Amino acid sequence: MRHALAAPAALAMAALALSGCATPTYQLAVMPRDSGKIYSGTAQYANSTEGPIAITIEGREYRGSWVQTVPSYTTGFTTGFGWGGWGGRGWGYHGAVGGSYSQDNPQGGEVKALLTAPDGSGLRCDFRGGPSLRGGGACRDDKGMTYDVQIRPAPEAAPPK
Repeated sequence: MRHALAAPAALAMAALALSGCATPTYQLAVMPRDSGKIYSGTAQYANSTEGPIAITIEGREYRGSWVQTVPSYTTGFTTGFGWGGWGGRGWGYHGAVGGSYSQDNPQGGEVKALLTAPDGSGLRCDFRGGPSLRGGGACRDDKGMTYDVQIRPAPEAAPPK
């Protein structure tokens, strides 16, 4: 995911946050593997590598942060040199060539989230996503319960009238 959550995410929205615009929010749908009940949560994209996250399960609110552990894309620079060949002044050096590139990680970016509830219980989450700002993963609580998670951009709020 070109953005951390997807993210974590990893995700250009940092410029919006720094410019004073609203921080993008993502909806989380969380389902335990032992029932069909769906819980909810939110994650915010504070910058390109981390942000706050909250998930409520059975009235217990877990809060924490997500951190990008594997970027969704890599940027690099290539260079090469040309020697030999006939040019306008005879045989010789023809200069350096190069450029930057960006390549998507085919597996998507990865994010780790650590959350705690007021009673001290914890939730640990691993997410993966791609450039569509959508993704998924799983969370595990202190008692060993695993929850599957879907991540998608929250609907935009209606503009003020």
